[in-house]
Amino acid sequence: MSKNKFGFGPIDEPPSPKSRRRDVGPMGAAVREAASSLSESTESLVEQRRQNASDAKSWRKAQDEGRVLVSIPLDAIRTDALPRDRLDLDGVATSDEMEELKTSIRERGQKEPIEVFSVDGVYQLKKGWRRLTALRQLHGETGDDRFGEAVARVAGESGSRIDLYIDMVEENVIREDLSFAEMAQVAIIAGREEGQDAADLVNRIYASLHKMKRSYIRSFVYLVETLGDDLAFPKSVSRNLGVDVARRLQSSPDQVAALRGDLRGVASAEEQALVLKRFLDGVARPVRDAQPREKSEKFEFHVGRSKVTARKGECRILSETDFSAVGRKRLQRAIEAFEAVLAEE
Repeated sequence: MSKNKFGFGPIDEPPSPKSRRRDVGPMGAAVREAASSLSESTESLVEQRRQNASDAKSWRKAQDEGRVLVSIPLDAIRTDALPRDRLDLDGVATSDEMEELKTSIRERGQKEPIEVFSVDGVYQLKKGWRRLTALRQLHGETGDDRFGEAVARVAGESGSRIDLYIDMVEENVIREDLSFAEMAQVAIIAGREEGQDAADLVNRIYASLHKMKRSYIRSFVYLVETLGDDLAFPKSVSRNLGVDVARRLQSSPDQVAALRGDLRGVASAEEQALVLKRFLDGVARPVRDAQPREKSEKFEFHVGRSKVTARKGECRILSETDFSAVGRKRLQRAIEAFEAVLAEE
């Protein structure tokens, strides 16, 4: 070994110690496992919170857009905020179609929701008058709690009253379930509320319809507004007849008073149609004694499980009985007995 000038050589480096193998003990393994589990749990919790926040946001959006269905007690739903888009509500409420709807709901439940909107914390009906009426009738007839609530979609805030009218008629228009007079009546009422011309509102309320159909509705707007209450059965006026009469009146407004006088005494939709056709043909209707038309009275009651509706010239029995299976002779005897009782003093 060479020495330096100080008389000693370099110090030999000590041999490197052998590497020691350190195995993880039971306690260390438990700590590591707990730390790993805690990390995974924290990540899972953060992800769950993120998902919950996203779901809550989606729920609020769906609720604001009226895509959430809720159950609302029938007595919590009012129908007086919007005039209905049907002229003969009493007739619809007692029609065969209403009985068919009730049978469907009784057997299968309410499949289609109604739509409501909130006014000062009160639910008001927007769509689904027939379904709501059917539920109310079923609940009144059976007392079954199944029919005590309506499945409803709560609509968000609408921009204006006109928007509410649009939403109300949209469903029936799509189903082609409204007469031209009923569609005209909606525009007339909306025009009165908004202080606008009803004919101008037709394009806005019925924007989804073809322009020709909107033209027909405007003709009926003129017809209904011009003839007023003297047009006793507006719903029964056919499209072509109504449009032709409206055009004739627009071109000859001096004939309005005479036509209103002819219509004032009609007693049926058929007689009204005859008067309108004679007007188009230029034939005057025989003058009658001007008597105010009496309002048709009606009443209803139940006999067993049968519902009886009585009005002038009509007595209707709605029952679960299959009358076609009773047999003609037996049914005839029943009707004869019925008329015999009516003929008694």
